[in-house]
Amino acid sequence: MPKPVHPDRRPAVIAGASSGIGAETAKALAAAGFPVALGARRVDRLEDLASEIRTAGGEAFVHVLDVASTESVEKFAAAVVTELGEAEVVVCNAGLLAPGGVVESTTEELAAEFDVNVLGAHRLIRAFGAGMVERQRGDLVFVSSDTAVRARPFMRGYSATKSGLEGLVEALQMELEGSGVRASVVRPGPTWSEMGSDWDAEAGAKVLTEWIKWGHARHSHFLKATAIADAIVTVVSAPRGVHISPVDVNPEAPLEKR
Repeated sequence: MPKPVHPDRRPAVIAGASSGIGAETAKALAAAGFPVALGARRVDRLEDLASEIRTAGGEAFVHVLDVASTESVEKFAAAVVTELGEAEVVVCNAGLLAPGGVVESTTEELAAEFDVNVLGAHRLIRAFGAGMVERQRGDLVFVSSDTAVRARPFMRGYSATKSGLEGLVEALQMELEGSGVRASVVRPGPTWSEMGSDWDAEAGAKVLTEWIKWGHARHSHFLKATAIADAIVTVVSAPRGVHISPVDVNPEAPLEKR
């Protein structure tokens, strides 16, 4: 029996593509030859990104996407198939993050975070996973966080959502064993992105202070979003028969002065 290989054309979906890790992942995948479907709520941002990708010689399609809405995800998935063909890669990157302690956060606030960060990923699995299983190939990539394994204080339910996401994916990996479909976790460490950029300055300072207090900030260096994008390209570009997961991506400490 011949060894299975990837098809020549591999359309890739990026959920949460309007900025940060999602936008850089879209550019990196397009540069690597993947036609990309860009999904997010801020369609104007997506149009600008798609224009940049096309100017560089890539292929890009834009459609509004709210992963907190099953209807929106289903419409997005149908549009992707119509415009680019069946998705070979899905990057679940959409996320919701806000500062605050567990005690003062409302249950509704935490529910909103779980709806995007965990249930949003499941909606994408439902929309694209069955087709991948039927074709016996495909990559489902989930952007997690180092907070999934090392919880951080005053980030409301974020650590819990990422732990929940990784539990979901671990079960999914076992269920997909032998199907030809790979489910992978990419786990970024501290990374510069728009997430957190809209926080109140005082709240942001409190979070960073607590990180230092509990030993979560060993040094001041943060990753650029391109580092995570490069890791995702590596994961989905691995030859069939090779499964890379989980992938921890952390900033290297600055060189010590001698």
